[in-house]
Amino acid sequence: MTKKKVPFLNREISWLHFNERVLQEAADETVPLIERIKFLSIFSSNLEEFYRVRVATMTRLANLNDKSKALLGFNPKKVLNEIKNIVVKQERKFEQLFQATLLNELAQNRIFILNDTQLNVSRGEFVRNHFRDKILSNLVPIMIDPEKPFPELKDRYLYFFVRLTKISSKRSEKFALIELPNGLPRFLVLPETNGLKFIILVEDIIKYCLDDIFYVFNYDALDAYSIQLTRDAELDVDKNISEKFIDELKSSLDKRKKGKPMRLLYDTEMPFDMLSVLVSKVKIESESLIPGNRYHRFGDFIRFPNVGAAELEYAPTVPLKVAGLHRTESIFNKLAEKDYLVNLPYQSYDYIILFLREAAIDPKVTEINITLYRLAENSKVIHALINAAKNGKKVTCLVELKARFDEQANISWTKRLEEEGVHVNYGLSDYKVHSKICLVKRIERGRAVYYANLATGNYNEKTARLYCDHSIFTAKKEITTDLVKLFAALNKKTVTKGFKHLIISPLESRNKFYANIDREIKIAKSGKPAYLIFKVNSLADEGIVDKLYEASNAGVKIKLIVRGICCLVPGIPGFSENITAISIVDKFLEHARVFIYGNNGKEEMYLSSGDLMSRNFEHRVEVGFPVLDKEVKQEIRDIIDFQLQDNVKARDITKLNNNKYHKNKLDVKVRAQIHTYNYLKNKHQ
Repeated sequence: MTKKKVPFLNREISWLHFNERVLQEAADETVPLIERIKFLSIFSSNLEEFYRVRVATMTRLANLNDKSKALLGFNPKKVLNEIKNIVVKQERKFEQLFQATLLNELAQNRIFILNDTQLNVSRGEFVRNHFRDKILSNLVPIMIDPEKPFPELKDRYLYFFVRLTKISSKRSEKFALIELPNGLPRFLVLPETNGLKFIILVEDIIKYCLDDIFYVFNYDALDAYSIQLTRDAELDVDKNISEKFIDELKSSLDKRKKGKPMRLLYDTEMPFDMLSVLVSKVKIESESLIPGNRYHRFGDFIRFPNVGAAELEYAPTVPLKVAGLHRTESIFNKLAEKDYLVNLPYQSYDYIILFLREAAIDPKVTEINITLYRLAENSKVIHALINAAKNGKKVTCLVELKARFDEQANISWTKRLEEEGVHVNYGLSDYKVHSKICLVKRIERGRAVYYANLATGNYNEKTARLYCDHSIFTAKKEITTDLVKLFAALNKKTVTKGFKHLIISPLESRNKFYANIDREIKIAKSGKPAYLIFKVNSLADEGIVDKLYEASNAGVKIKLIVRGICCLVPGIPGFSENITAISIVDKFLEHARVFIYGNNGKEEMYLSSGDLMSRNFEHRVEVGFPVLDKEVKQEIRDIIDFQLQDNVKARDITKLNNNKYHKNKLDVKVRAQIHTYNYLKNKHQ
């Protein structure tokens, strides 16, 4: 009897379906206009990182021998072709949405993005003066010599490929390259006229003033088209953590800038003969050539200026208070009584800063241990930890230097911390430390008492304004005893097992997840109601997918909330008939990881720093922690229920992968993020 093939969607293809949901937000007419432009920006930035990392990896896999490819379970070249087909369609949709819809709606709001051909005399004079004062000195064109190698294109930089021609002689045709420095502001707001607002992009300013750049040449025509190259961004770092590690990492970051070309975006208006010259010079594979839009690096549009009405953006969300916590009362005294929950970004991140500040100045506090993964640019967290060290506390920070695309920032923070007397642990050689945990040791009546913060998101004030996460304060010994053991291991640059309450990767998470799911399977097989509710960013681990299929076949009711990658396919007979999955994409980025087990009427809930991906089980130090306080547990449960009921911003994840908006039998519209804010406002006021 042949075994049925287990349904498992390729993670790259699933990710593209997620980015399609971001594009849906840009198309949603109920979303404010400037926010729709920002969703286009997010879509573009997401895709850029996708090519730098995932497509780069897939390209390497495509070069494996046939035997190695067989072990993968899929054909990398076939996946790369599918990726290109999907991306080209999405880019067309993107361009149609921007050019035909959003620019038109901007015009209806009396806002116009002008290009180099649309400037009248007065605006043209304004632009040229700005160009000569602020831009010209930053530009140094490189003339292309047919006998010399083509200049190395930097990763994600904007360039103009320029052709200079004389009408009288085709043979006098020359080409040049102009690099746009990253520091140049992308947008220029032009003087208002009769209530009309005008914005021009830096590339159109440059195109308008090309003659100012090439005035030394005697050419009749100048044609310039924008291009952008995306390179392989994966690091090649020696895993030995040593004093040389930072130098090795810096070297690898330099290599990243010169990685293999993954994608060349080009303006589709570029003539074919010019494109042919460019492709031959850059030496890029045909599948990596992507017809783009007039404006590349659209991620910069996240800072698109709103020169119109305030209603064109989401109204700012005022961070709410947490009932019972006050700036003028000791958090430690409060935690001795009960746990407290901060739901970000709805409630203020200041509570986390206050916790660290109090620890920094409290004479009873002797030690602070914390793991840091991604930090804000001007981090209040870092400042509090430095002040704690200055006040004589023993402060140990585990700074994960391998946090992708934040490596350089974390190197800088490491140096700053060390200079201020903080002990810095650079992390583990074989694993990324991705956990979000902090432990404070306080001497009370001659004995050590511990207070902890555990979270699903980073200690980062900036992202805390945008990411939906849960952050718990607790003094419960069940949690703090395990944390003491964990930090003792991490500070020795190792990991251990044997934790009673925490679920720690990489040594124990998989088995404990399986055991909790097996318990629900056993309950279901005994004829009793059994259920699982998992909320994650990504579900891509094959072992977990197989285990969830097994649970579904046993009769366990499974509800999944998966924002991004979901390799599990719901609703397949014989595999996932009892599984439903939704994805919520809205104003804030859903980032929390929540795991709920029915447990025969004694519902258990865990929060975690890790998603259901193989890397989180096997290659990272992740911390899952039980929610033990009944009131905190109920609050999170209520928020999860809002998300399960969402019929405004939730999309169904199905085998069709068509991202249809979720519908239910409710007579009222439920938008989870709005409901959550109002619920917390009413509860905590």
